Amino acid sequence: MAPLLGYCTNVHAGADLQTTRDNLAHHSLGVKNIVSPDQPMGIGLWLSASAASRLRQDDQFNDFRDWLRQSGLVPYTMNGFPYGDFHQEIVKHDVYQPTWSEPARQQYTLDLIDLLHRLLPAEQEATISTLPICWGDPAPTEETLQQAARNLQQVVQQLVQLEQETGRCISICLEPEPGCFLQRSSDIVDFFETYLLPAGDEDATRRYLRVCHDVCHAAVMFEPQADVLDRYLQAGLQVGKVQVSSAVILPRAVTESNECAAALEQLAGFAEDRYLHQTVVESSDGSSRRFFEDLRIALDEIDPAQAAGTEWRVHFHVPIYLETFALLHTSRADVESCLATCRQRDIQTSFEVETYAWGVLPGDLQVPELATGIAREIQWFEQLMQD
Repeated sequence: MAPLLGYCTNVHAGADLQTTRDNLAHHSLGVKNIVSPDQPMGIGLWLSASAASRLRQDDQFNDFRDWLRQSGLVPYTMNGFPYGDFHQEIVKHDVYQPTWSEPARQQYTLDLIDLLHRLLPAEQEATISTLPICWGDPAPTEETLQQAARNLQQVVQQLVQLEQETGRCISICLEPEPGCFLQRSSDIVDFFETYLLPAGDEDATRRYLRVCHDVCHAAVMFEPQADVLDRYLQAGLQVGKVQVSSAVILPRAVTESNECAAALEQLAGFAEDRYLHQTVVESSDGSSRRFFEDLRIALDEIDPAQAAGTEWRVHFHVPIYLETFALLHTSRADVESCLATCRQRDIQTSFEVETYAWGVLPGDLQVPELATGIAREIQWFEQLMQD
């Protein structure tokens, strides 16, 4: 059986194969020495498209596979969302390229399927999370969506063949994200029902195409965790994995106080240049919400007087064990709610801690050694699972 819990290695910089291995040797083994020194530890393996392609064709594959096994690192899942260098100076919208309507996205995913199959013990099930089709603005055309569905169905056919020949089930998990074409749970359900299910065998589609539920993303969109998971269950969609992540929240209780301006100033410390930090601001009476594709835009457009009584939710993955820091809060309660709902609904899934933004956190939230911070996240969630 694959480990139920691990962390996503997209937190580590470096898009080439050698750097990936160096990161695993330094950081991942550092985490393992803390949380699981005597037993295998799960990792959500991230390989850039170039590293994945090279590993498929390179004579280093057997050595890489054997090293993972000897080290006790088990890639029970892969992150197939970031295609290129996820830690370049500016990522922003580049992370949504190529889209699922383009052959390069399909080929990257097929490369990951091949590698994951050969890395894991026989018949062990696994998942690969992936892009929610494309960024949402401008809205994709009908032909773009039809082509994306065709590309995904071609991947399904490969996965059917893989399981028939080897007994291994690997599923591709669409990950909704704020601002993308698929940004809410209802968008996922609609895309399945309108495009994916009519485009292929329904049973195969439901088996090999699943959902990657990112806790932070749902929280930013003000979607209660139980509502999201129930919507998937009612639609007959499987949650292949849960990405355990936490958002930044500027709560209404703070913006209603005389500390609103100071809180906005603290929030501005999260408006960094590498990643998009999609932000949703709910009005003071809760009747409306404004979406901003980046935190800096929201801060430029809303002054402290206008912010009074509002609630802000920001797509910035902060350490999951944090609940508050100074005037800001996190969506840690959503992590707790998600796990509780999975238990109550008997949702069989795996969990992957995905705090990829350690390197761009404000200085007061940094840790001296990355491995210790990641280990603390895993230990916190493990305790939550045991409570």
